[in-house]
Amino acid sequence: MERITIDIISDVVCPWCYLGKARLELAIAEVQDEIGVDINWRPYRLNPDYPPEGVDQKKALAEKLGGAERVASAHQKLVQLGKEVGIAFDFDAIKIGPNTLDAHRLIHWAGTEDREKQERVVTALFKANFEQGRNVGDHEVLIDIAAEAGLAVPVVASLLASDADRDLVVAEIGAASQMGVSGVPFFIFDQQYAVSGAQTPDVLAGALRDIAKMKAEARANLN
Repeated sequence: MERITIDIISDVVCPWCYLGKARLELAIAEVQDEIGVDINWRPYRLNPDYPPEGVDQKKALAEKLGGAERVASAHQKLVQLGKEVGIAFDFDAIKIGPNTLDAHRLIHWAGTEDREKQERVVTALFKANFEQGRNVGDHEVLIDIAAEAGLAVPVVASLLASDADRDLVVAEIGAASQMGVSGVPFFIFDQQYAVSGAQTPDVLAGALRDIAKMKAEARANLN
């Protein structure tokens, strides 16, 4: 069985990233008997200029997208797409548009332990923001999520209260931008092949199969 590593560049307040995650999970389920997949979550900030306390979500989105009607139309489409993959988007519940730097620090710390804990944290952050309307820039929310994911709460609380790994996360986001990433989600397969956007499960499954085939052929040629 071939193994493929996927680095997913995303932001936890990006609805298309949440959609892309769910679609990728369906793709992985489709190929699970053929291909093993390891996932690393990489940071991106859609709104790096938001203050630590966040902003009024509805007002900020209306300004960004060109009015409340456009926001409502975009949300309506996303709600429908979400239903298809088991996401219950509740955009009305989101009152605060958060600064996500600390959420990305938490994702990074979970990843230093293992991929399973990182996956739990990422899932919980998406769910908290998009389905529960919780402020994922709030340290208490982040500590709750850390606890649910099995991380050591005193350690996480201490790290959040410090500047630990802020520069590292910002540098990683900068590196992604230099690489040409201007929108998320952005999937990098085996550090060689890129897929941009929340592609459908069949497209993602096809990409996994194509890359696995290329890896098998390359290895056969070496022999």
